[in-house]
This record gives sequence, structure tokens and C-alpha cells, in this order.
Amino acid sequence: MKPDEGKTPAISIKGLNFAYPSVAAGQKMVQILKGIDLEIAQGEFVSIMGPTGAGKTTLCLALNGIIPHSTGGRIGGNVEIFGKNTKEYKTKDLAKHVGIVFQDPETQLFTMSVEDEVAFALECLSIEKSEMEDRITEAMRYVGIEQLRKRSPMHLSGGQKQRVAIAAILAMDPEIIILDEPTSGLDPIGTREVFRVVDELRSRSDKTIIMVEHESEQIARFSDRVIVLEDGILTMEGSPREIFSAVEELKNAGVSIPQVTELAYAVRNSADRPLPIILDEAIPWFSRNP
Repeated sequence: MKPDEGKTPAISIKGLNFAYPSVAAGQKMVQILKGIDLEIAQGEFVSIMGPTGAGKTTLCLALNGIIPHSTGGRIGGNVEIFGKNTKEYKTKDLAKHVGIVFQDPETQLFTMSVEDEVAFALECLSIEKSEMEDRITEAMRYVGIEQLRKRSPMHLSGGQKQRVAIAAILAMDPEIIILDEPTSGLDPIGTREVFRVVDELRSRSDKTIIMVEHESEQIARFSDRVIVLEDGILTMEGSPREIFSAVEELKNAGVSIPQVTELAYAVRNSADRPLPIILDEAIPWFSRNP
């Protein structure tokens, strides 16, 4: 899915470059993003993949105004959110449109209870008390943490903390939700909890979702489109099937591939047969492969 002709895309990126200041005086700035061009349609689910240091998190920070407003560095090109140039709007204004969940939920949690955590951003937006209560209840129900309402976030598991962070973003009701490696560092139970919420978002909402993730099986399952970054450059873009069928290119880029795809690639005897990219496709594929 790409933006319709004549319709303003949710996100429009043109010629985006960004360099961080050097950590040592007198040294050159560190160029991270190098000429990114990308458009994302409203309601599209786009996943971003790439090796460590490719610029994935930097790209996410450029989508909600943290870059350039809250970091040092040099930016070139433009990022527009529903036609609003991020250089011209403050981060707090862009937060009404874009919510971001970081890979470490503890960087976002600081209040004494789950309820207060979800309420904090709403208070900053001066939401009426009655509406605030409805939003808090609905957001916690959506991610399955109603029973944790009075608990301290610091006493929760990693998966529960991440769901609290997601609930806090959902309560703000932004049109765009960014998930920056939301399962990084979580155990299998926490990972499953978070991906259950991602599945709900994908299937039951019309929000635009951008997810940075290494779990290729989940990316194949959820995404409308996948982009691959290497050394700050967008090198691949396409549907999950198009991207994961390029097995050798992904291996060379250091990007993970669904296990069923990698196995099928190793044993297939015809280049004409599309490779399976999710588990549901694997059994019929292998049963037809002599």
C-alpha cells in the first residue's frame, strides 16, 4: 500500500540526511542517514529492518520531531507528517499525531502507578477529566493491563512494562504509532504479550504503524511493506514476500530471514516457486516440494 495519488500521505520523507555531533572535539560529525526518500500511507503497516547502526532509531526520532528539535546534529531534507514539516512544528505539537514506543520501556516510565503513567500525557494535553478517564480505561483494556491499574510500573515484568508504554501512547490517540524494537530484551512470554497487542493494532485499528524489529517471522506476518536500511541508506523496499524472497541480499546485509523461508530456499529445486514466508505456508509448500 502506497499513498493514493492526490492524497496527502501520513508521512513524506524527501532527501533526509542527518549527522550527529562528534563525541570528541575537532572530529567530523557522524553521518547516520543519507538521502532517505519514503512515503507512508495512512493506515499502512511498515516495518524497518537493518543491521545494528543502520540508522533505524535515528529515522524513527526524525518522525516525531525529536530530531531536529531535541538533539544536536545537522539535518538536511524534509520530513512531513500529514503535510506538516517537522522543522516548523514543536515536538509537543507533533505528539498529537505521532506516538513512539522505545525498545526500553523503563526510559518512558516514571510515575507511581500504571494509571498515572497512562494519564500523564493526557494531562499535558489538557484533556478533560471525564474524557481522560475513558481514554485510560480503553487503552488499558486494549493492551490487557486493566488488572495492573494501581500497580507500580517498576514492579512489573518486561512485557507488562512495554504494554504500559503502548497504552500510554494509545491513550493519546495519535494517527501514527512507532514501535522501535518493542520486544528487544524481552523473554519469550513478554515478546508474545507485545506481539499480541501489535496484532490487535494491525487488525482492529486504522492507525499508521511503523515497527523496527528483527523478528522476521513477525514482520512477514504483520507488514504491508518492509524497508531495509544499510549504513543510513534505504537499499530495499517492497512487500514482505518481495523482500524475504531476496535471501542472499538479506544475508549479505546482515538482516534476519524467516526460518521457513531460509529452509525452503536451501531445498527448493525450482526458482519459479515462490518461497513461504510464514509458517502457515510452509506445510503445503514442503508437501509439494519433491
